[in-house]
Amino acid sequence: MSTKERSLNFIEQIIEEDLKNGLSNDKLRFRFPPEPNGYLHIGHASAICLNFGLGIDYNAPVNLRFDDTNPAKEEQEYVDAIKRDVEWLGFKWANECYASDYFQQLYDWAVELIKKGKAYVDSQTSEEMAQQKGTPTQAGTESPYRNRSVAENLDLFERMKNGEFEEGTHILRAKIDMASPNMIMRDPIMYRILHKHHHRTGDKWCVYPMYDWAHGESDYLEQVSHSFCTLEFLPHRELYDWFLDNIYDDKKVRPKQREFARRNLSHTVVSKRKLLQLVQEGHVNGWDDPRMSTISGMRRRGYTPMAIRNFAETIGIAKRDNLIDVSLLEFCVREDLNKITPRVMAVIDPVKLVITNYPESKTEWLEAENNPEEEVMTYRQVPFSKELYIEREDFLEEASSKFFRLTLGKEVRLKNAYIIKGESVIKDAEGKITEIHATYDEDSRSGSGSEASNRKVSGTIHWVSAAHAVKAEIRLYDRLFLDESPDTHKDKNFLDFVNPNSLKVVTGFVEPSLTTAKEGDKFQFQRVGYFCVDRDSTPEHLVFNKTVDLKDSWEEKGKKEENTINNSLKEINKYFKVTTDEERAAIEKTIGENLKTVSNYSLLQNSLKKNINNNKASLLFSNWVLKYSDTLKASDVETELLHKLYNMSLKSESPFVRLEVLQNLKKDNVNSELFKTQFSEMKTTEKNEAVLKTLSELA
Repeated sequence: MSTKERSLNFIEQIIEEDLKNGLSNDKLRFRFPPEPNGYLHIGHASAICLNFGLGIDYNAPVNLRFDDTNPAKEEQEYVDAIKRDVEWLGFKWANECYASDYFQQLYDWAVELIKKGKAYVDSQTSEEMAQQKGTPTQAGTESPYRNRSVAENLDLFERMKNGEFEEGTHILRAKIDMASPNMIMRDPIMYRILHKHHHRTGDKWCVYPMYDWAHGESDYLEQVSHSFCTLEFLPHRELYDWFLDNIYDDKKVRPKQREFARRNLSHTVVSKRKLLQLVQEGHVNGWDDPRMSTISGMRRRGYTPMAIRNFAETIGIAKRDNLIDVSLLEFCVREDLNKITPRVMAVIDPVKLVITNYPESKTEWLEAENNPEEEVMTYRQVPFSKELYIEREDFLEEASSKFFRLTLGKEVRLKNAYIIKGESVIKDAEGKITEIHATYDEDSRSGSGSEASNRKVSGTIHWVSAAHAVKAEIRLYDRLFLDESPDTHKDKNFLDFVNPNSLKVVTGFVEPSLTTAKEGDKFQFQRVGYFCVDRDSTPEHLVFNKTVDLKDSWEEKGKKEENTINNSLKEINKYFKVTTDEERAAIEKTIGENLKTVSNYSLLQNSLKKNINNNKASLLFSNWVLKYSDTLKASDVETELLHKLYNMSLKSESPFVRLEVLQNLKKDNVNSELFKTQFSEMKTTEKNEAVLKTLSELA
């Protein structure tokens, strides 16, 4: 075990207990068993770090075993990508194995089970089998083919193997217990017919083993001591052990399956099926698109192996599924890149800055530090001239005292260069600023030691010399999904939450030192973020991917949206205190505009749920969410919850709440009958004139 001083997680405790009970340390063996039907994602990265990390800590071999039992979905491309990803993360496997290595042995063992009366060929349709499977509270019924003779089963199974039958006509099932409380034990499928070309065995086999049959037996053949998998396989453990019981030789190590929780990542999906859908439907540009949660995508975006390993270690291993905020992963990336990336200057939204009193033909080469985190500081030379590019957002023609960048009449320092003062601007016909004119203090050059160089100014901005600037394509990547958990909402397609602004491509300028940058090279664009060179980049056309911002802009956005919700709830109380329609209209307009800015679906949904109560301010707020939000609509809310809101609102003491719910009911087609009923009732009972007026308008 590692000598690092830390408490053991429950997986390590299991291993330590087994060693204590007599398992020899040299019998420890682990495995990582991916199915080659897609690229690995961040969830797999955690599993890789767990299994290979245990191998390192216990000095035990770890096999990379491909669960290649379904040729309909598996490809050599995925095998190669998986190997690449594991190696990139920094791990080495002891043996490269495949479930297909064991097809003959698995088939022979299946024959032995048939001979023992523990497996049979079933000829029902999949629909018939589903009907006779039963429910969690009701026992299943036996297949009419369950008691076929051994001879008939052996004959049928061999003919299945030889390709005599069409797909779906027969399967091989284990004969266990159709009344088992664990539905997985109700005669599970062991083999199905597939007339598909296998990427390793070609057309040799026409029957392929199911995962449950191949997995534990592959572990046993490789003498894996501990088989770790995610929690959804907990009910499968009983079957894992049942299969082993029927082939186990007590002279060998018996594998032990144990389960750990998935660590789901916010603002993404980690289902291979959904990732494949994103690729096939063109929402992203391939499995290695930098917006994808795949290891290949993260590598292309500029994430580092160390950052991902640190992330896996930080979140640890747990027994319950958990949603991890992607901000934690981004923090790990930012922390690692901060140590290793050189600082450079790049302008991604350029506007020209002309220093009017700087000599026309003069060029200076100024010294700039590469990375302040280095133990031994190194420097590079950057050119400075009369005309520069700066970020458009770093200048305001008129600015408040809290604006610490360039404005007219105020001074700011150019990074590694001089102090300048904004003097005037030139605009185009549409009023857009095309040039900023400034003057510089010749004695204020950074590092010169002069009195002027030590003068304090309100801010520092970055720049690139226009004469030396290198044009570059800059891909500004953002989170692929707007919602923190896009695939967990009932009656909502996860694609509904795709961020339309997850990629923005701009043309910017970078300093000339970057002309020699190669694919994968990483940099900090000062004051902007971390970037890496994309594989599409060439010396003639540089392409950079944004890896991560310098700060967590999403956390700031999240806090801002939470504040918007909280402030709206406070403001809404004033609505009931003011006395004129004009004042109420102004308050509603402000709150409505604020609600339109909130894009966090889960935040809106949770806020709505919390505010469906008998408080008039809460009810008005909930109705306004449905009225003004562009993100959450009435059709997104559970029917029972929506009816609760409507019923409470209709009975509210406040006529303003009753007015709003009437209007929401009118436009909510799902609840048109409820509207008609309440409309008729209120016409005869309502006394408030404003409500009566609205009733007549809605009639």
